[in-house]
Amino acid sequence: MASTKEKILSFFAARPQRRFTPQEVVKGLGPAQAELGTVVESLRELAREGKLVRLKKNHYGIPGAQNCVVGRVQAHPNGFGFLIPHEKNRDDIYLSRREMRRVMHGDVVMVRLEKQRTGDEAHVVQILERGQKRIVGTYDEFEGKSYLIPMDLRIAPAIALAPGGPRSRKGNVITAEISRYATGFSPPEAKLLESLGDPDDAEVQARSIIFRYDLPAAFSAGCRAAAKRCAQQVDPGDCENRTDLRGLPIVTIDGERARDFDDAVSVEKKNGHFFLYVSIADVAHYVRPATALDQDAYQRGTSVYFPDRAIPMIPEELSNGICSLNPAETRLTQSVVLEIDDRGGVQGSRFFASVIRSHARMTYTEVRRILVDRDPECRSRYRNLVDQFRLMEELALLLWERRRQEGSLDFDLPEAEIVLDLQGMPENIARAERSIAHRIIEEFMIAANEAVARRLKEKDFPLLYRIHEGPEQETLEALSPFLLSLGYRLPLRKGKVTPKDLQQILQACRGKPEEKVLNRVLLRAMKQAHYAPQNVGHFGLASGCYTHFTSPIRRYPDLIVHRILHDALQGRKLKPKERDDLAAYLEEAGKHTSERERIAMDAEREMVDLKKAQFMVGKIGEEFDGFIVSLANFGFFVELNAYFVEGLVRLSSLTDDTYHYYEKANVIKGHRHGRTFRLGDAVRVRVVRVHAFRSEIDFEMVS
Repeated sequence: MASTKEKILSFFAARPQRRFTPQEVVKGLGPAQAELGTVVESLRELAREGKLVRLKKNHYGIPGAQNCVVGRVQAHPNGFGFLIPHEKNRDDIYLSRREMRRVMHGDVVMVRLEKQRTGDEAHVVQILERGQKRIVGTYDEFEGKSYLIPMDLRIAPAIALAPGGPRSRKGNVITAEISRYATGFSPPEAKLLESLGDPDDAEVQARSIIFRYDLPAAFSAGCRAAAKRCAQQVDPGDCENRTDLRGLPIVTIDGERARDFDDAVSVEKKNGHFFLYVSIADVAHYVRPATALDQDAYQRGTSVYFPDRAIPMIPEELSNGICSLNPAETRLTQSVVLEIDDRGGVQGSRFFASVIRSHARMTYTEVRRILVDRDPECRSRYRNLVDQFRLMEELALLLWERRRQEGSLDFDLPEAEIVLDLQGMPENIARAERSIAHRIIEEFMIAANEAVARRLKEKDFPLLYRIHEGPEQETLEALSPFLLSLGYRLPLRKGKVTPKDLQQILQACRGKPEEKVLNRVLLRAMKQAHYAPQNVGHFGLASGCYTHFTSPIRRYPDLIVHRILHDALQGRKLKPKERDDLAAYLEEAGKHTSERERIAMDAEREMVDLKKAQFMVGKIGEEFDGFIVSLANFGFFVELNAYFVEGLVRLSSLTDDTYHYYEKANVIKGHRHGRTFRLGDAVRVRVVRVHAFRSEIDFEMVS
């Protein structure tokens, strides 16, 4: 039997262009169908959900039919803002300062577009979701009143703190919670929660970012108790009914600072075919569904890695202990064995529960020294494994060549490697090395992930896929003139651009001056990969079927896939209701873990930017060579050659002319003299201002 809300939605759907009062809805449904009080409450709920919109004089209507648009507010520090519509292919909508008075950066709102002589004017009719609740910033006082100056100035220039509350020291970092949102007539107000301390203190900076992104600082009591009960040695009984791989020369290869080891690998070669063993920590054996360990892991969704610390998904007793594939320790794993021919094609695959003992904890640097530098000392130390690494290199290059032929994209964009001193302050910011050792692990993990996805798809099991949709045609069309200006043509034929089309451009620019810029702009054109139970393929990897299986210590989706694979290998058959329940769970889990991943990435990026700004404080007044990496209507960003750091050259600092940004042409050009600034241009700049807490670095051009 349909609920009152469903009846109301059907009523409006049959009359999409009209608007009704609650009394008219009752009359239209018939008094026997619903009472006025129930209808009023249902209408309010539907309005809060954005399915209906409340209009003037207590009328309701369908949003689209009433010329309403839903989207997220993107505020500007100068007071105006834009609505970024949820609806695809719709232009951003300007929000005046008057409309921005009662909304905040990040809010999800519904606006109504009204025709005016100068064009459509947007009016906020409904706030569907608040984007800000907990805010971090610095403390200030003015005329006896206390204020928070937000770290992100798009939120507000300043927010008054509730009178009578605690105070802090001017300039100190504080945390606060919104206690009253703004209306058209009154500003917002916040309640001071905690004073963290000096904004230049590394610990304060880390805590401010943890607070800002609402990252969990501690595990629940139940989770901690369960972790302490976990044995730190594998029970011999747990090794029964598992394939024993302890005799294989299995190793882990990770970064120098890694402490949790998800994956271990080994390669054999027989009769011209390679046999790749990928063994992954069996976290599912220890983290069972619906337990305290599982609930905390799900809420976190992923581990978060900062330069000086990590916020793990599962407690360290597991992440660094019994689950981690530490050297010379017996560990429970789930293994994938792939038979691969001399062209990189997978000819067969096996999946099974296993037990391993890692023969060595290798770093990327050590493997590079063995394979590339042929370092005598390193080769002597690992003489029993040198042939193993040669096999790994041979197989990895085969797998990469196979993927390259299929169109897989390989963006050459290094990450920042931050060297910290004992106080947690940055000593150097360099480009992280990417060598054959990284290629080995990347190729082996991709191969294992694909194999698991294919097997579960063959068994017709619902699965949480890792999907990556192709870029929008409109985005590529807007990018095409810029590519042409550099001599690269994007084949915008009928139908969608393929991964191979973009791959050819990446290969053509390899080693040329414009390589870095082209890698950046093409990557920006890509959509973000995410998790979903619908398989639409992975554009970036040119894969038709892909999942995440290889990092269950730090990614919850991998843990989900481990559980599904275990059920499939046990021959479990899902009943229709079980299938429906699993599909619904995967839908929700996909959205949640994708969101947690985005939050973690944003927090990690912000911490890196903060460390970069800290590093540049000591470089004010110094000059550096660099190149332009992005353009905006307020200036252009320059990446330095000497350090992996970006800063902004504001147009207001260019005093020789009046400059304007021409977005379609991807150029900043002077009005009188015609001087231009384009992506990739080499420039020389001076560091003139650094605001470390806000991660702001300002450059000016050196004539």
